Amino acid sequence: MNIKELLKISGIPVLVASLCCLSPVILVMLGISTVSFASSLADTLYGTYKWYFRGLGLVSLLVALVVYFRRVEGVCTFDDAVRKRNEIINKVALALIVGVLGYLFFLYVVVHYIGVFLNIWA
Repeated sequence: MNIKELLKISGIPVLVASLCCLSPVILVMLGISTVSFASSLADTLYGTYKWYFRGLGLVSLLVALVVYFRRVEGVCTFDDAVRKRNEIINKVALALIVGVLGYLFFLYVVVHYIGVFLNIWA
């Protein structure tokens, strides 16, 4: 698994997990929402529902890994999975680490500074 494949696998789950704070930013940037509404929506989504978004991101990462192993690696049966057990464990751990680091970077650096620039949050 090279870096390009790893970023393809973990890219969409990172976006899904960070939708709690990315949605208000997108609404303001598209001109659909005011900054005050986006700020209250961000407080509600991040304060109340952040674990739902994180869980959905984890589920989407697992789905992406299953699709990757079935299509690219050719792991379709339990016998294949048992034979490639160490490889599967290493790739899942690597994808999980990259996903968590990508989530932290994207949410707490990229989205935060875009939100500060748009005056959604301080």
